[in-house]
Amino acid sequence: MKNAVIVLGAFLLDLLAGDPPWLPHPVRFFGRVIAAYERLVRRLAREPLALLASGILLAVLLPAGTYIVTARGLEMLYRWHHATGFLVELYLVATTIAVRGLGEAAGAVGQALAVRDLPLARKKVAALVGRDTAQLDARGVARAAVESVAENTVDAAVAPLFYAFLGGAPLALVYRAVNTLDSMIGYRHGYYRYLGWANARLDDLLNFLPARLAGLLFVLAAFLLRGDWRRVWRVMRRDGRKHPSPNSGIPEAAIAGFLGVQLGGPSTYRGVPSFRPFLGEPLVPLGLEQIAGAVGLLYMVAVLAVILGFGLRMIFGYWAG
Repeated sequence: MKNAVIVLGAFLLDLLAGDPPWLPHPVRFFGRVIAAYERLVRRLAREPLALLASGILLAVLLPAGTYIVTARGLEMLYRWHHATGFLVELYLVATTIAVRGLGEAAGAVGQALAVRDLPLARKKVAALVGRDTAQLDARGVARAAVESVAENTVDAAVAPLFYAFLGGAPLALVYRAVNTLDSMIGYRHGYYRYLGWANARLDDLLNFLPARLAGLLFVLAAFLLRGDWRRVWRVMRRDGRKHPSPNSGIPEAAIAGFLGVQLGGPSTYRGVPSFRPFLGEPLVPLGLEQIAGAVGLLYMVAVLAVILGFGLRMIFGYWAG
């Protein structure tokens, strides 16, 4: 019961307050640790095997250390003052959820497009994606924003909620640590090919179940929003496996089916051209309305994830009691 209440409270806290920059945030701490570790490794390790071993070590130590420190710290806090432990855990879980922040960031892209300020729209969408944005046209900006909302519906909502319901703040923070590793060094090619190999695959592993749960929630959300849920299911089943990531294609294909748009195609990353398989069907052009539609679907899926998790925890607690 306590776990369910904490996650529900954390979700509401994120919706109300987001991530105020003046409050301490675990992701910033993870980022500093990862950057410091990389600087040390780059000075000491040159060969691919050494970089690979260093990446594996980081993929083990950061999540394990995060879990142990969080679990032991909360245990001491609960023993000292139960209400303080409860509030600290609630806050820690809230830091792993980023529904409001993601919705606002995507909304800012849409607002820039609405006033036809393409340079501002490119700048805003650059905060959401890793691709080069300087040469994107309005359609390219909209596509980047929609794809980011789709993928991050898992990373910022469904997955942290999934792990928070399973194991409270310690497990939710483990997920966020791995996700931060993946965003910083989890690349399969190029500069981070060896150092980031283990981290990229660990992130794939932790997102495997949440991504598929998110796919089902996308279908349910489309039904509740009176969208074409059958098309969402069809496009997700048909195109979800085309994406090079084992997980990202599921939410991207689902959103493409909901919006009636086609995602994927050419992009550029650090000056290197890349091509992603097309997902969905171009029934309507990508634009401002599709960004708003993706954000609306993000909120609906997040709410459904909370309702599902809360309900299952209550049922489990009743049976266990």
